[in-house]
Amino acid sequence: MLLQLHEWGDASAPPVVCVHGVNAHGRRYRKLAEERLAKRFRVLAPDLRGHGGSEWEPPWTIATHVHDLLETLDDAGVPSADWIGHSFGARLVLELAALDADRIERAVLLDPAIQLLPHVGFDFAERERLDRAYDTPEAAIAERLDSGVPTPREYLEEENREHLVQDADGKFRFRYCQAAVVAMYGELCTPPPAPETLRMPALLVHAGQFGLVREDQLEVYERALGDRLRVAEVPGGHIVYWDAFEQTADAIEQFLEDPRPEA
Repeated sequence: MLLQLHEWGDASAPPVVCVHGVNAHGRRYRKLAEERLAKRFRVLAPDLRGHGGSEWEPPWTIATHVHDLLETLDDAGVPSADWIGHSFGARLVLELAALDADRIERAVLLDPAIQLLPHVGFDFAERERLDRAYDTPEAAIAERLDSGVPTPREYLEEENREHLVQDADGKFRFRYCQAAVVAMYGELCTPPPAPETLRMPALLVHAGQFGLVREDQLEVYERALGDRLRVAEVPGGHIVYWDAFEQTADAIEQFLEDPRPEA
């Protein structure tokens, strides 16, 4: 499937592919692209299958999502790139590295969902079965702020403009397929590729307080990758490019300032 693709920067510049997580969309990377990356890179951010402006039909397996990404990037004339993935998107980067490492120059993993414990995946999937409908756009913002996560309001207002739509019943819902999201949480409980398959330089940014990246996972990756891996811990919640934008963007910029690996 060819995915809806959002782009910033010069089309002739070195490419960076940004992959979003569950129930999100490609334009969440707008601020990172416009303020930090687009001056040096061609930034491409797809909407995954079942999300945003892409088609919603199944299957919603990890393998299908990876195939969609490759088909879309081939169509865009991008045989290899630096890859940035958040959460589920980071798991897709790990899967692609195991499938075809030559497609990835450098990998940035933002609070990666490496593998969820079964009870965590179950709880997330059950939550997503509920109808997340809001009477007003402000109610969607209030839900996020009331959860205690320190997300600046400006990001939530932009999220509403980009991703919230009013349906025929008058309720407001975010543009993603509930069935796809439930399936994706199940996929995240499956074993990931071995860390050793990440053969390129990598940056792992994690929200230590949120705890999605477990200490045992971090230790395994640090041991397996050695000097190829940089690790940065940032404050705030899971969406690190919202809750800790400056720290996350600084870490990404510093990492990408290094020369690309020789072909």
